[in-house]
Amino acid sequence: MEMKRIETRAAWKGSEVDYRTQMMHRFVDDEVAEIDAALKVCGERDIAQITRESFPLPTMGATLSRLQDELLDGTGVVLMRGFPRERYSSDEMARIYVGLGVHLGRPVAQSWFGQLLGSVIDISDIVEKVRGYNAGGGQHFHIDTSACDIVSLMCLRRAQSGGASRIVSLSAIHNTMLETRPDLLEVLYRGYYNHHHEMDAKYAVTPPLSANRIPVITQTDGRLTGVIDSGNLRYAVQMAGITWSAEEIAAYDELQRLAKSEEYFLDMNFEEGDIQFLNNRCIMHARTDYDDYPEVSRRRHLLRLWLRVDAWPQRLAEQLFLTDADTTNWLKNRRPFMELPSRYIAEMTATQEKRRRENSLLTPEVTSSKYPSAKGWQEERDRRKAG
Repeated sequence: MEMKRIETRAAWKGSEVDYRTQMMHRFVDDEVAEIDAALKVCGERDIAQITRESFPLPTMGATLSRLQDELLDGTGVVLMRGFPRERYSSDEMARIYVGLGVHLGRPVAQSWFGQLLGSVIDISDIVEKVRGYNAGGGQHFHIDTSACDIVSLMCLRRAQSGGASRIVSLSAIHNTMLETRPDLLEVLYRGYYNHHHEMDAKYAVTPPLSANRIPVITQTDGRLTGVIDSGNLRYAVQMAGITWSAEEIAAYDELQRLAKSEEYFLDMNFEEGDIQFLNNRCIMHARTDYDDYPEVSRRRHLLRLWLRVDAWPQRLAEQLFLTDADTTNWLKNRRPFMELPSRYIAEMTATQEKRRRENSLLTPEVTSSKYPSAKGWQEERDRRKAG
């Protein structure tokens, strides 16, 4: 595939963008009233039962359609702000969030548990072997697999301090590497082997290890499409024994180095009730380090949606790893109402209290500091073998 400069509005640099004026939609009173009316129609439906019909937005639906266009052919970023979080319970906010989401895309399962609505919260001191979204601290830049087109977060509760959403345009980084390190950019176009998380693999339809390299970057009709799930890349190295060349390590590290530069990244400090939508094909995301509360019921808590937009151009087949068939199969493990924040927090609080009584709290995980370079994935694998 020929490597061409990306000339779309998605190729922005964080140092040149003010998201408050260029990427933000502020709720107005009429929109809040329409959402409130839709919530009454929705009632206490299970998350899986929330549809455009059960959460009707006759006027605001057109606004969301316009925002969907901005995600595909604009900056790839929309932040919705000004919704009165204080008026609604956490479960009501969850239903409102999903109700807005279904007007943009189709929610898909996010892991083998089958959850359509994820909780992004640090529970690493009470639950063993959590993934990055359930650990504390910052994160490396990534894209959430090939199964969804839009990744979204709603802020239910802020951290004690810190924890900004940090985003970056993959198109802008692509253009810089095309000028400065085309040799490493070529490696990203060639891609890497991917491997599912152990339990995701057990309940997926596709094989655990990709049959071929999955390109990190492709482009079609001037649009860039990226897939860079750091977890899947690391699992391929540590679980399947894939060994990266020095050039492959350098390409990944250079991508992360540029993404972490103040020239490129953009920080969004969430307010409670904020909803962020990102084009999961061309916007990488991470988060900054943060301080949180001891009680799990007071911790930073975001809700997450993975949305598939069937009307968008399809990804190239060579860039698909996690598929619709996989996420659909995961739904077999889903339990009704399992994602509601009230139930989730009650369960985590009970687990935390039990561990406190037993003096068995775990050491919290901060995954971002564990692997400053992709080289560390192989070094840890080799230490385990030797040891």
